[in-house]
Amino acid sequence: MAKTTAKPAAAPKAAPKASAAKKAAPASNGQTASVQPILNQQFNAPAPLQKYGTVSQRLPIGLDEKTRQQSVTNLNQLLADTITLRDLYKKHHWQVVGPTFYQLHLLYDKHYEEQSTLVDTIAERIQILGGVAVAMAHDVAELTSIPRPPRDREEAPIQVGRLLEAHQIILKNCHDFAKQADEAGDDGTNDLAVSDVMRLNELQVWFVSEHVVDTPLARAE
Repeated sequence: MAKTTAKPAAAPKAAPKASAAKKAAPASNGQTASVQPILNQQFNAPAPLQKYGTVSQRLPIGLDEKTRQQSVTNLNQLLADTITLRDLYKKHHWQVVGPTFYQLHLLYDKHYEEQSTLVDTIAERIQILGGVAVAMAHDVAELTSIPRPPRDREEAPIQVGRLLEAHQIILKNCHDFAKQADEAGDDGTNDLAVSDVMRLNELQVWFVSEHVVDTPLARAE
């Protein structure tokens, strides 16, 4: 009888390696864990970090609480009025009509962008002083001193008149606020009111007001 040679037993196959993802986040039940945002936290929110209308000494900038509180109140007024003026420029940019459409369309949008930059500058100063900057449209509408325009489309001279009125309101407040900041020793707020807010608004007044100057057409002889 022929002898049979026994074959050596095959080595057991190595178990497949677990993926990096499974190794990184194993779940208690053996399944892969997933990342899920915690939703609707605003419905069970704790107390706010800081109440509007208050100031905190988060930054040591060498100004007492009374001075910072006065500057924050004044700056929030400037901020609300600047946001309103900015949006007024955008409204007129969309709705302008007439023979000077192209010039005013471009000018309004340029001034809108400049006022948008100013909005950030004012808001940042409020936060630096330890205050809370006004932000939402309904809060701005309650605080602003600029009259609310109608939703209708108006003629270009009427648009210009509304813009000049808004600029004048801001500039009058700006002169008062700059003086108050200077007397209180808040040089940063005084500089912002004069160098940023006042100078930009005066320059824009010049550009806008020239569109309603009553100048007769010149004739060459």
